[in-house]
Amino acid sequence: MPGPILHVGISATCPHGAPMSVALGEPRVVVSGTPVATVMDVYSYAGCPFQIPVGAGTKPQPCVTTQWAMPATRVLANGKPVMLATSGGIAMSVEQIPQGPSVISVVQPRVIAT
Repeated sequence: MPGPILHVGISATCPHGAPMSVALGEPRVVVSGTPVATVMDVYSYAGCPFQIPVGAGTKPQPCVTTQWAMPATRVLANGKPVMLATSGGIAMSVEQIPQGPSVISVVQPRVIAT
């Protein structure tokens, strides 16, 4: 499905509001002056407040990474598929439990890929 290419400076959060950051990026390929995000990059969250009830208390279960469903199929950056706003990211906990969809709110609008 076509969509805007993600880059290191995207504005995205986990389903609970913690900001996403993209580590690395492909520095030789840029959109809007920012390195593009590829399937090999690390997408992490910091400060997710989510907790699950356990007995009489709670257990922290914060979102820490994103698992993407589908990168671009036709556009590569240095041989690695780029990530799209339509790629469908799922936030994952430390125990690799799906927490819900990543919320991508601001991307660059000029470069679209499939």
